Amino acid sequence: MSVKIHLHLTLRQYTNGQDIVEAEGKTVGECLKDLVKKFPGLGPSIFDKKGKLNPIVEIYLNLQSAYPDELAKPVKDGDEIHVTMMLAGG
Repeated sequence: MSVKIHLHLTLRQYTNGQDIVEAEGKTVGECLKDLVKKFPGLGPSIFDKKGKLNPIVEIYLNLQSAYPDELAKPVKDGDEIHVTMMLAGG
């Protein structure tokens, strides 16, 4: 299944500035792992050392929050995943 992944601005440095990339998989998790295969620098920003989503990452599937169990959500051809980062500062 081919899906489009929309990347948060802070992640685009790992994709040569691309804001939308294509990935393959049957679930959100498989698509994100395919994305990391293509752009290995993304790995530590999206996943923790145990392979789970980093706590600052939020996933939306077709503009709907994928929480909870984001990585297990099934996807179909043409779906869109948005990867956003919760940022804080002051």
